Amino acid sequence: MMYLKYMEKYGYEQLVFIQDEQTNLKGIIAIHNTKLGPALGGARLWDYKTEEEAVFDALRLARGMTYKSAAAGLPLGGGKAVLIGDASKVKNEAYFKKFGEFIEKLNGNYITAEDMNITTLDMSYINSETKHVTGLEGMSGDPSPITAKGTYYAIKASLKHMFGDDTVMNHSFAVQGVGATGSNVIKELIEEGATKIYFSEVNEEHAKAIKTKYPSLIEVSNEELFKLDVTCLVPCAMGGVLNDKTIPNIKAKIVCGTANNVLLDEEKHSQMLNDLNILYAPDFIVNAGGIINVYHEIIGYETNNVLKDVFKIYGRVIEIFELAEDNNINTQEAAMLYANNILNKTK
Repeated sequence: MMYLKYMEKYGYEQLVFIQDEQTNLKGIIAIHNTKLGPALGGARLWDYKTEEEAVFDALRLARGMTYKSAAAGLPLGGGKAVLIGDASKVKNEAYFKKFGEFIEKLNGNYITAEDMNITTLDMSYINSETKHVTGLEGMSGDPSPITAKGTYYAIKASLKHMFGDDTVMNHSFAVQGVGATGSNVIKELIEEGATKIYFSEVNEEHAKAIKTKYPSLIEVSNEELFKLDVTCLVPCAMGGVLNDKTIPNIKAKIVCGTANNVLLDEEKHSQMLNDLNILYAPDFIVNAGGIINVYHEIIGYETNNVLKDVFKIYGRVIEIFELAEDNNINTQEAAMLYANNILNKTK
């Protein structure tokens, strides 16, 4: 990948490579845009196959955070950190303290939060070296339940738009990934009366835990999940799962993007879904609950205020669908138009 060309094309500000031989820390911090405020975005730890894969993930995720914050009406920019390594081997206090030192050197341009394979304890180690951290124990903590709440509202908004009624009871759902967010999405659906829910999960412990809690769930493989004739497909795992291979097999009427960057190719695959008459709720609109939660931690956390802002996702999803119809564009294009209108209003 020609990094500078890619950065120029999509308007990135910084791409920072970090490494420390003593702690075996290797990673990338991408800052896309700080027009509205400091770049906020989680740090994820993953055993990437190649350096290029890690960089591309950081860049795509950082850009997504810009639009997510803008669309959610937050005075924040977009950033992301990806750390490269096997979480079971590299994680320790010194590792995260060193990461905190690197964040501190960015002078507040990047604020980190927890993401994949990072815990609130890890965040406390980072916090010992920098104040530019959110999602700490004793504050708002894990944002996943709030992210799931926003996803639940987005699902209901999608049902309302398609069927004229947002009740989940008479519909079927397929959830990919039942980690922190996916398991809470299932909880929300079941509590409102959904009875037919399929799921797939590569982590055996997560799968066992959710089946123990909700025995009525039906477990299938990832490949099977995308072929199910359900009302709504909810991808809550890794990005890039909506692609040339999976989209032609999708029988769901609605896809509610919950994982970040679920479209492998944003332009191509959003149009593929549109051409198949599959209603796509764009991920950065759907999963904004997490960043809303984190923002309220920064300004002073009041649960009622957080829930009020997360509920706005319902109306925002409806607005995106209507914007797409009014302008004869697909829903991803409508979401980008919505966010860019906000960014362009800022001097």
